[in-house]
Amino acid sequence: MSDLTLLILAAGMGSRYGGLKQIDPVGPSGEIVLDYSIYDAIQAGFTNVVFLIRKDIEDEFKQCIGKRYEGKIKTAYAFQELANLPSGYTVPDARSKPWGTGHAVLCSQEAIKGPFCVINADDFYGADAFKTVADHLKAAEESSYCMAAYLLENTLSEHGTVSRGVCAVENGKLQSVTEITNIEIQEGAIISNSDLSLSGSDYVSLNFWGFTEGLFKHLEMQFKKFLDERIAEEKSEFFLPTVVDEMLKQDDCAVAVLETTDNWFGVTYPEDKPIVISKINDLIKAGKYPETLWQ
Repeated sequence: MSDLTLLILAAGMGSRYGGLKQIDPVGPSGEIVLDYSIYDAIQAGFTNVVFLIRKDIEDEFKQCIGKRYEGKIKTAYAFQELANLPSGYTVPDARSKPWGTGHAVLCSQEAIKGPFCVINADDFYGADAFKTVADHLKAAEESSYCMAAYLLENTLSEHGTVSRGVCAVENGKLQSVTEITNIEIQEGAIISNSDLSLSGSDYVSLNFWGFTEGLFKHLEMQFKKFLDERIAEEKSEFFLPTVVDEMLKQDDCAVAVLETTDNWFGVTYPEDKPIVISKINDLIKAGKYPETLWQ
């Protein structure tokens, strides 16, 4: 079996936090959310990590974040840039928004060999999710993918809207995934900008996927189709869940939906930070993590 690689989508970190130096600690010894993800990945058997970042934050990222993991896990870097397009395509003058998570994963192709999982840099997924996905990948055949599944009600913020990939599941297999934006709670009801009726018990994707290398050829094909149809749209995005959904429609893959025993949480809004700190302290008290991750 090939080594397992953890691909961390971190291209938006600098802009999201107003500079990498402003990334907030959430652990008692100055740990950031990403520290817990990498710690959990190492415990689950991942041997490589690839950080997908922007070229303009490379030096600061390596200094503020990357060096934290030196000697703990093999690290590499890949870069998402607007101009990283297939031959024959050029960036429209009005375009400034990144091309989306599907493009981000595609940009990591040269840095990844063997099975890998994809996560966001600023989400806390829990140790069980990493172990469950790692166990699947260790035995995965080509086009046998997986995703860590969370209940929608456990992934919402009290302080604003969120985007989620809402999943249709049958017999433990993903049937479809629909990217829905502007999800929020109003007067006890979950609403969004979609006509799809949402329930707190719906399974959602938090961008925690397990793939084999065969994904990249599908990303390449679908990204070209996306550009042909939507390159002129100033804010269009090539979403990773949309790629998976299209592959499911074409019967090009099977995706196991892996339930986790952990709750997801993240710092989507500044007001979320005290909640995250409290939850991490509860996990430390329960013996799930040491008070200092990196001795």
